[in-house]
Amino acid sequence: MGPENKENSVQESEELDESLLTDLHPHNIPSALVQVDLAAQSHQGFVRDNNEDHYLVVQITRSFETVLTNMAEGILPKNFGETGYGMVVADGMGGMAAGEVASRVALLTLVELVAQTPDWIMKMNQQENAPLVMRRMTRRFRQIDDELRELGETTRSLQGMGTTLTVAVTLGIDLFLSHIGDSRAYLLRREKLHQLTKDHTLAQALIDAGIAGPDDTSTRAMRHVLTAALGSTGERTDPQVQRLHLRDGDQLLLCTDGLSEMVADDSIASVLNDAKSSEAACKRRPSSISIRTASPLRRVCNSARTDSSRLRDSSSCK
Repeated sequence: MGPENKENSVQESEELDESLLTDLHPHNIPSALVQVDLAAQSHQGFVRDNNEDHYLVVQITRSFETVLTNMAEGILPKNFGETGYGMVVADGMGGMAAGEVASRVALLTLVELVAQTPDWIMKMNQQENAPLVMRRMTRRFRQIDDELRELGETTRSLQGMGTTLTVAVTLGIDLFLSHIGDSRAYLLRREKLHQLTKDHTLAQALIDAGIAGPDDTSTRAMRHVLTAALGSTGERTDPQVQRLHLRDGDQLLLCTDGLSEMVADDSIASVLNDAKSSEAACKRRPSSISIRTASPLRRVCNSARTDSSRLRDSSSCK
């Protein structure tokens, strides 16, 4: 599938329930007024000695402050700023240390690409801004894929390494998602949990084709077989990219399959609904998680909560 066709897959998520959309005008809400609640937790699980998952939460700002002027007081604002947040989850694969390297390199490459971008878009007040942000997200995923493949080809111990990558960016009440693999992004709205991303797994492909159901034995066995990832030796695939608008009370959750495979959606929703803060949500272990499991237990939770005109973004329970 060519780059042009791939870019056409970039879409504003119209497949989601209409309750996930909003008629608010996000560029009318100053992003600097957003209040943020961040937390993070990571566990390598009970199988490997190393942690192949990495997460990153960053604050992005653009601002100016009036230092000296002879104009009358009040004509110029003393300071002005726009603030955004980026939340990233990567689940590496490849055996030995390769998976850990893949997820780490993916995050480092992403940070470098963002830092090299000369014109950061911080507001959606121009019609072309949102499509441009989404195209950039797709292009950066391609560049990360190139970096991982090149590293795997030149370093024997890293051959075949790859990683999932799920990125969420909030600018005011605008939410942009870019995703590949089987990590997930969820949105909790009005106590209901919505899965925003689509699993790139053989199990999901069987479900989409109508060959098997979600609870079939054959489907469960294929949940860990990825059909798309960054790096590795598989076919190149562009990410799922979408734009949504956040509402008051929303919570955004990013997680690896170590959480989504071990904990039912109802339990995840219950924890997010009951927790008083992001830190509390990250530290709490749902009772359905067993320490006897043979699978790695890895979690990342990113949540965004809004309170009237204030938005509280809580990030990462990995």
